[in-house]
Amino acid sequence: MSTSVLTSILAQGDWMLSLYVALGALSVFILGRYLLLMNPALEQTRELNVAVARERESLGFYPPIQKRSKFWGLLTQLCVFTLVVPFSVTATSQPWWQVLLDIFLILMVYDFFYYLVHRFLFHDGPLGAPLKWVHAVHHQMKNPCRMDSAYLHPIETCLGIALYAATFGLLALVLGQFHVVTAIVTFVAFSAINQHNHDRMEVDRFPFKYLKYMSDMHHVHHARFTGGNFATISLFYDWLFGTYDTGSGWGKNRRAS
Repeated sequence: MSTSVLTSILAQGDWMLSLYVALGALSVFILGRYLLLMNPALEQTRELNVAVARERESLGFYPPIQKRSKFWGLLTQLCVFTLVVPFSVTATSQPWWQVLLDIFLILMVYDFFYYLVHRFLFHDGPLGAPLKWVHAVHHQMKNPCRMDSAYLHPIETCLGIALYAATFGLLALVLGQFHVVTAIVTFVAFSAINQHNHDRMEVDRFPFKYLKYMSDMHHVHHARFTGGNFATISLFYDWLFGTYDTGSGWGKNRRAS
């Protein structure tokens, strides 16, 4: 590739806007966490998961895997905000309904491809689940806590973030650039939902019943490596493709590991 062509490609990227997306997502994470933890029920959930995480950290093998996963996760995110986001976002005003529709579309398309990767590469596919050995690291935690969302083999860490980035970038290529708000919301949702799915949650009353249900269904998935519930954003694709696993009786027999 000639220098002039590379310069032309680079000139098409909005690097400052990509930085705004990264800072915006980080700000939403920090502010959102502060506001949510003002609720006693969510604070109780946080304390429960922190207590379990402290027990995990006493295991000699646990901290190095966490640190390795977080390092590769940050490196992959840096690539995303350098190679994908600058070419996929705009600050041009868009109607509110389009922003909401784009958020829904990005998350659901991502979840479809995540379902396929998770089911057929990590668990049980026609190729014999070639990356089962990678995913087995994550499934060492049969009854996970929030911190276990980052207890991953580096290949899985990078692949999960890259899958989101590819979905975002390809949809932007087909549909046109997404608003900066769309980019911030989808990135935060993609990360926060995955973290919450690993939460241990005991609060089971309105308006937290659905949050607990989503967490419980992902814990069913962890307890049964050969079970279902392969999607991450919702259970729609598991329902659609017949892999929705309610784990009958699981809630009464949760493993302590």
